[in-house]
Amino acid sequence: MKNVFYFILILSTMSCSAQKKTVTAVKDPSGNLIGIANKESFLEAPFNEWFTPNYTSYETDKEVMAKLTPLLKDITIKAFMGTWCGDSKEQTPILYKILDEAKFNYDHLELITVNRSKVTPDNLQEGFNIERVPTFIIYKNDKEIGRFVEYPRESVEADLLKIVSGQPYKHSYE
Repeated sequence: MKNVFYFILILSTMSCSAQKKTVTAVKDPSGNLIGIANKESFLEAPFNEWFTPNYTSYETDKEVMAKLTPLLKDITIKAFMGTWCGDSKEQTPILYKILDEAKFNYDHLELITVNRSKVTPDNLQEGFNIERVPTFIIYKNDKEIGRFVEYPRESVEADLLKIVSGQPYKHSYE
């Protein structure tokens, strides 16, 4: 009986540690999400009205994806977006489409939804210099190696490839 108890205890501990990041996004009085979100957050109404068609209709550049996919292995992304923002509604589904096709490990993505002032109640944006959304900050070995801001120079996947491959890249406002 003791062994069964210990087995259950160990199993429950392992399953808790394997869970995904906690989603803490809540709707503000305007109906926008604020806080930590994930793809599933956008698959529910009213967000699926823009997320699903933008995700489904986007066709990635397969040549770029072939080069990008292996380089995403050691990358972490901190993304900021607003569910009220047209550019976020367009680019965030595209980011998810790219990451899905690349079989990206979502434990290495944190998506933060901000209000129109680009803040959250917990100040999750603090220290990240978020002036426009979406902003996707790309990290390698815990060091920022580049960021995508608001819209692509070429395409989201081509811009990401430039960042993660170390090619010269300036986001749309540099």
